[in-house]
Amino acid sequence: MDKESIKKRVFKVIDSLKDKVIKVRRDIHKHPELSGHEEHTKYLVKGILEVEGFEIKEFKDHNGIIADLIVDKKKPFIAIRADMDALPIQEKTNKPYSSEVKGVMHACGHDAHTAIAVGCAIALNFVKNELPWNVRFIFQPSEEVNEGGSEEMIRDGALKNVKAIFGLHVYPYLMTGQIGYKYGVMMASADTFEIEIFGKSSHGARPHEGVDAILVAAMCVNSLNHIISRRIDPLHPAVISLGTIEGGTAPNIICDHVKLSGTVRTVNEHVRNKIPLMMEDSVKGITHSMGASYKFDYQYGQPELINDDKMVDIIVKEAKKIVGEENVIDLKDPVMGGEDFSRYLQIVPGAFFRLGICNPKKGTCISQHNPKFDVDEDALPIGMKILSAAAIEAMKNEK
Repeated sequence: MDKESIKKRVFKVIDSLKDKVIKVRRDIHKHPELSGHEEHTKYLVKGILEVEGFEIKEFKDHNGIIADLIVDKKKPFIAIRADMDALPIQEKTNKPYSSEVKGVMHACGHDAHTAIAVGCAIALNFVKNELPWNVRFIFQPSEEVNEGGSEEMIRDGALKNVKAIFGLHVYPYLMTGQIGYKYGVMMASADTFEIEIFGKSSHGARPHEGVDAILVAAMCVNSLNHIISRRIDPLHPAVISLGTIEGGTAPNIICDHVKLSGTVRTVNEHVRNKIPLMMEDSVKGITHSMGASYKFDYQYGQPELINDDKMVDIIVKEAKKIVGEENVIDLKDPVMGGEDFSRYLQIVPGAFFRLGICNPKKGTCISQHNPKFDVDEDALPIGMKILSAAAIEAMKNEK
């Protein structure tokens, strides 16, 4: 197999597919679906790839699909993964393809990820008879929720006989035409927690007769923030962020119940396992000293995203040929955002990279999870080419 000649043929097909892939992306963008509700996206992808001759596997309890490009059923797979869900955000881009669903928007670029994977699938299908291995396209639901849809896909066989996996994420902090890579830990683990404080209500004029859950909660908030600044090695980045606090019924009643919730992010598994113990230790001490009680619930979410060095080497090598060495950016430091692609990487070697989409003239440099977020569609063929080239390069040169 002459890999370079095959890649050139794939790239020509990708160039010819640009308008079709943009159309797919805009269709998905117009019809965004929250985690667990990706029916339109699922059937759009399924319809396109069934016509192309892919073997499609669906599931009863979620909207993920697996599309297999089969060269030889005895051979292994290289996998490409895309996520499909949107966010509960009201879009404010005023583009012709803006969301038609009130309060729901593709504000993270999963519409682009799915369209890119569809384009890769069609392009690689053109050279099917020249590939030594099979290619699996994993269209995953529910990336935006704490439990993550990757766990369901893995449970249902997405990684069966897979030797390597690749994925990407659009990135408004890199210019269109650039990509970002990172060896080792690229993204943080993402856990959530909920704390309930139980006090005793009384008249606001007689606070000594009650146990003020708001005061106890305030002390807990202060103590939790000290964990990062005083109990964690500053060389190991970690974040504890409280996102909600609820409590109280009237201005003249001492509150007897407060609920807090938040997220924890780390890039070190040892630190990750220590933090919930420290958190509960702080809450327990404060509530005990104040005559209150508590309930502490900590939910482990996605683990750290740790790229495989050899797979990153492939991404870097192929990207340099496609966009030029000066546009292949070493991101150096991990970010504290979470990504459930990490679960795939716990099982098979793979790499995740950032696809630049920032174009000031098109207004596509706005951060994710923002109502004005949009994608420079000129980046879509770049993502398709890098993923396709990496998949081909990762295959062993054998029939």
